[in-house]
Amino acid sequence: MTRATPTPEGQVADAVSGNWVDRYAPEAARPYLRLSRADRPIGTWLLLLPCWWSLMLAMLHDATPAWSDLWIAVGCGAGAWLMRGAGCTWNDITDRRIDASVARTRSRPIPSGQVTVRGALIWMALQALIAFAILLTFPPAAVILGVLSLGPVCIYPFAKRFTWWPQIFLGLAFNWGALLAWTAHTGSLSWQPVVLYVAGIAWTLFYDTIYAHQDKEDDALIGVKSTARLFQEDTPRWLRRFLIASVSLMGLTVIGAMLPGANPLALVLALAGPWAFGWHMTWQLRRLDMEDNDRLLMLFRSNRDAGLLALPFFAAALLV
Repeated sequence: MTRATPTPEGQVADAVSGNWVDRYAPEAARPYLRLSRADRPIGTWLLLLPCWWSLMLAMLHDATPAWSDLWIAVGCGAGAWLMRGAGCTWNDITDRRIDASVARTRSRPIPSGQVTVRGALIWMALQALIAFAILLTFPPAAVILGVLSLGPVCIYPFAKRFTWWPQIFLGLAFNWGALLAWTAHTGSLSWQPVVLYVAGIAWTLFYDTIYAHQDKEDDALIGVKSTARLFQEDTPRWLRRFLIASVSLMGLTVIGAMLPGANPLALVLALAGPWAFGWHMTWQLRRLDMEDNDRLLMLFRSNRDAGLLALPFFAAALLV
């Protein structure tokens, strides 16, 4: 008989197997890192990727990459990790009673008793303050945008209580970096990052509807709304619409960022980014099984790769 691998004490049910938090982090820090989803890094990627898309397209727009852009990229990375952690902490504080009623989430630090609400509030504030210190190194317009991003972050946890479309509110929060990174590079906001922002919201509707299908039965029992419950068997058709919208709007952003006067080869290379992104989303759609939770989680996590696929083509266009 094969002996089962022991589960680390306090491990969250949907954490990545063998993650660094459960294996290497100091024991006292583990509950707080789990609260920040450090053991589930996909959310940081999904928050960061719109920042990097937007930064690279801003560099293509004005053809003036600078060393300061390296700091913007690094600062967005650190800020995404911290603000995703702060946002998840806020989400778990507000959802602690709901999480205790859902099989997949009752092992999270607050409902499982690993962290008190007071401890979570202090941890959230610490992460937000460090992120704010990083934000202050960006131009003033970007700082203002960063502060405004707190609005959708605060509202999102409550959205599933009053709308069937909480994924829109998640998209508003998770894709704010498309506005911020462009503004950090150029010093001002323009229509191109706004279009990219909407493309990101469509992408969020795509991947988070897939994710929400894991909880649809529990959500129905406790009265929580989601696009997964709204679309039901019609989900593949809606996902296809979100795919088309996201890819088309990203392509429009590329064209708007580079024309007029773009090098034709650079334009073709940059437009290959949305194509590669859309190819991966099509791959996900073809493998969708709404009753297989392991498949749903795998597809959701694979959106890191979908978002990363666009970046090499944007980088290649910068080098032409």
